Amino acid sequence: MKKTELIDAIKETTGLSKKDSEKALTAALDAIVNAVAAGEKVQLTGFGTFEQRTRNARTGVDPRTGNSIEIPASKVPAFKAGKAFKDVVNH
Repeated sequence: MKKTELIDAIKETTGLSKKDSEKALTAALDAIVNAVAAGEKVQLTGFGTFEQRTRNARTGVDPRTGNSIEIPASKVPAFKAGKAFKDVVNH
């Protein structure tokens, strides 16, 4: 499902216009992204949890040269599905 298809699904479910559905989706996604970027955890009961995780620095190999390189530590977004979401997917 692409973003436009999700907007259409929101439009059908809520009765909002397509433009209002797009604004609502964009606002929700922006709020989640900004909260996770700020280091906050976003929990949507029954759906899942969005959070920021830290990936440790590590040694890797440059595939072109075969030389070892240091990969610096970084922060990455993570999502863990909630129980209700998992139950729907598994049944």
